[in-house]
Amino acid sequence: MKLSRMPLLAWLNLVMSGLVLITITPLSAAQIMLLVDRYLGGHFFDTQAGGSAAIWMHFFWIFGHPEVYVLIIPCFAFMSEIVPVFSRKPIFGYPVMVGATVCIGFVSMSVWAHHMFTIGMNSYSNAFFTITSMVVGVPTGIKIFNWLGTMWGGKLIFKTPMLFCIGFLFQFLIAGLTGIMLATAPFDWQLGGSYFVVAHFHYVIVGGILFALFAAFYYWYPKMTGRMLNESLGKWHFWLFLIGFHLTFDTMHIPGILGMPRRIYTYEPGRGWDTMNFIVTIGAFIQGIATLVFVTNLVFSYFKGPRAGNDPWDAWTLEWSVSSPPPAYNFATIPTVASRRPLWDRKHPEDPDSRYE
Repeated sequence: MKLSRMPLLAWLNLVMSGLVLITITPLSAAQIMLLVDRYLGGHFFDTQAGGSAAIWMHFFWIFGHPEVYVLIIPCFAFMSEIVPVFSRKPIFGYPVMVGATVCIGFVSMSVWAHHMFTIGMNSYSNAFFTITSMVVGVPTGIKIFNWLGTMWGGKLIFKTPMLFCIGFLFQFLIAGLTGIMLATAPFDWQLGGSYFVVAHFHYVIVGGILFALFAAFYYWYPKMTGRMLNESLGKWHFWLFLIGFHLTFDTMHIPGILGMPRRIYTYEPGRGWDTMNFIVTIGAFIQGIATLVFVTNLVFSYFKGPRAGNDPWDAWTLEWSVSSPPPAYNFATIPTVASRRPLWDRKHPEDPDSRYE
C-alpha cells in the first residue's frame, strides 16, 4: 500500500496523531509551571509577584485550539469513508482532501489567540490571529466542497449513517461560518464572553463531532458486533436528535447576541432571555430522549439484531472483506492493494473506474 492508496481514515488520523504529539507538549509544560508556582514558590503566573496570567492563557490555548482539530479530524475521516459508500462514488478529489488535512494541521497551530482577543493584546497580534483564523477556514471549506462533490451525481442511499453525515455537513458549515464571525476581533470583543460562543462551540462539538460519531457507530457497528442496528430506531434517533439540536443551539445564539454571559447558572428575570432559555431546555430534553433511543438500539441490536454478514453496505475498504466481527488476526494473508478501493476491485473487476490512483 502506497501513501497515494492509503484510506483517508488512515491519512487523517496520521495528521491528528501528529497534532497530539505537538500540542500536548505546551500543556504539559504549563502544568509543570503551575505546580512550581503552587508548591515551590514560583511566580510564572502570579501577577502580584511579577508573573503573567496571560502566559498561562497562551500556553493553554496553544493546546486548547488545536485540540478542537484533534477531535474533529477523525470525524472528517469518518465522513470521508461513509459519504462515498452511500453515494456509490469514489471520494471527490482524494489528493486535495489529503493536502487540505495537512494544511489544517499546520495552520491550526497558529490560531490559538483568537480565544484571547478580549484580554487586551496589541493590534498587531489581533490582526495576525484574525488572519490565521480566517485562513484555516479555507482548507476546511475545501473538505465540505469535496464531500458535496462526492454526493453530486451519485446514487444516494439514505441509510442512517448517511443521514447523520448530511446533518454533519449542514451543521459544520454553520459552525464554520459563526467561527469566521468570532475570528473578527471587533465582533469577538462584543460576544467573546457570551452564550453566542457557547452556541458556536456546541455547533462544532455536537452538530459536527457528535453527528459524525453517530454516523460512524451506525456504519461500523455491524463490523464490530456482527449484527445490524435497527434502521427504524436509527431514523427516530436521527430526527429527534436533529430537532432537539436545532431547538437548543440555534436558539442559544439569540440570548448571546442580547448579552447573556457565559458561565452563569441563574439570572434576574426581565432581561428578555427567559423564553429563549426555556426553548433551549426543551431542545436539550429532546436530545436526551434521542440518546435513549440510540442506547436502546445499541443494546437491543446486540442481542436481537439481524446478522450483518461480512459486507452489509457493499463497501470497498478492506475491513469489510473479513468476517463480522473480525477475527483476532484480521487477515489470514496480507491483502494486495492495487488501488484506493481494493475490496471494490475484488468484487467488481469489470468496473472500468475501479482502478485509479
